[in-house]
Amino acid sequence: MNQQDKFTNLYDEYGEGIKKLCLSYTGDAVLAQDLLQETFIAVWNNMQKFRADAKWSTWIYRIAVNTCLTHLRKKTAILVDIETTSLAMLPDDVNTKEQEVQLLYKSISQLQQTDRLIITLVLEDKPYDEIASITGITEANLRVKIHRIKKQLTQIYNSYAGL
Repeated sequence: MNQQDKFTNLYDEYGEGIKKLCLSYTGDAVLAQDLLQETFIAVWNNMQKFRADAKWSTWIYRIAVNTCLTHLRKKTAILVDIETTSLAMLPDDVNTKEQEVQLLYKSISQLQQTDRLIITLVLEDKPYDEIASITGITEANLRVKIHRIKKQLTQIYNSYAGL
C-alpha cells in the first residue's frame, strides 16, 4: 500500500474521533476542524517516521493531543479568551439535542488537559488499555480517574444547564 492510500485509510478510520478530541479541547467546531487538519498534516509529514512499537491510533492521538496543547499554549500566550463557544451564540433553529452536545463539549473543555483527553477517548469507545497507553497511566489508575472525571463533568454540565 502506498503512502497516499495508507493516509486515506488512517484519515477515514480516525478522523472523526480526532475531530471530537479537538472539539473537547477547544469547545469550538470550526477550530476543531482546523486542528484536525493540522493533526493530519503532521501525520502525513511524519508517516515515514512511524515506528511499529505503537499502534497507529496511539501515535495519531498523541499527535492530535500535542497539536491541541500547542494551540492552547499559543492562545494563552497571546491572552485570547479560551472560552470560544457560547450557547447564547447558537442560532435559534438549533435543536435541543445539538445544544446538549455543545453543552457537553463546553463542559469537557473546562476539564484539565489530561482529563479532557481521557473522557474524549472514553466517549470514542476506545479500549481502556489503549487509553492507558495513549495517556501513559496504568489501567487501574485510569479506571479511578474516569470515575472522578465523570463526577466532575456531571457537576460542570449541571452548572451550565442550570440543574
